[in-house]
Amino acid sequence: MDKQYVLGIDVGGTSTKMAIFSLAGEMVAKWAISTNRTNTSLNLPVDISISVKKTLEEYAIKNSQMLAAGVGIPGFVLADQGMVISSVNLGLENYLIAPLLEKELGFPVCVDNDANLAAAGEKWKGAGRHVSDLIFITLGTGVGSGILLNGEIFRGAGHAAGEIGHVTVLPQGGSPCKCGKYGCLETISSATGIARLAKENALLNKNSKLYDLMRQRELTAEDVFRSMDEGDNEARVVVEKAMKYLGIALANTANVLQPQYLIIGGGLAAAGNSLIRPLEKHFNFHALQRIKQVAKVKLAELGNDAGVTGGAWLALKQYGKHN
Repeated sequence: MDKQYVLGIDVGGTSTKMAIFSLAGEMVAKWAISTNRTNTSLNLPVDISISVKKTLEEYAIKNSQMLAAGVGIPGFVLADQGMVISSVNLGLENYLIAPLLEKELGFPVCVDNDANLAAAGEKWKGAGRHVSDLIFITLGTGVGSGILLNGEIFRGAGHAAGEIGHVTVLPQGGSPCKCGKYGCLETISSATGIARLAKENALLNKNSKLYDLMRQRELTAEDVFRSMDEGDNEARVVVEKAMKYLGIALANTANVLQPQYLIIGGGLAAAGNSLIRPLEKHFNFHALQRIKQVAKVKLAELGNDAGVTGGAWLALKQYGKHN
């Protein structure tokens, strides 16, 4: 019998990442294509299929050797129906991606939210591979999370669990969020939230390194962490505030779910210990004693590969057997 493989697909607003894995979880090939935002509903399955078929040919893998594909989509997803309820980033609504893509590829396809699959990827091959209960938090333009309990993705009754970025942390005086509320965690602890706080802080403290940088160009969260590492006090104040509210949100979540790991991923995770140290401090201050004895905050290990790895995990879970 020919060797079998699974395909992981991570669809983003800018690029779509793909990877082929053996059933044992070994990555065989990895590549990416640009996500065509023009008439996405028509172009996405076709573009993915063309790229996959080309790669399979390059690696001399027959279509019959492909067990299944798992697809991660940003937004609300009905996993059991293979449907994207809503994806603002991709302009999709009530979109049956699984059957459409299955028709193009010629092998089974399953789908889930991208943060859920990133969590699954870290559970299978990354920072969470030794535990069964974890929360994966992605810190980038926004703040999202995926939850695994007893080794299974927790989606919630309405398939919208994990929206930690929209936990209200400032009920009064908070900034407006794109969700329509005010004072969401995302407005403070995301990359865009940290950049906004830095700009506000710099305007009040014109002797700071942040103010000098702001006069040259638009501030970024990367600027803030770098300036803090170089000893700038105003940057430290910004990071402390962002990590304080993230720590409170994670402590409250852990107090309810008691995970073993809270894994930090996304673009901001590149800050490493400069992010983890203040976050751990605030998490430990607000978490219950019994909770923090068990739950540990740690950095993700897979980087941009978490989504495709989780997609492969989902495909293998639904259509095969883990090795």
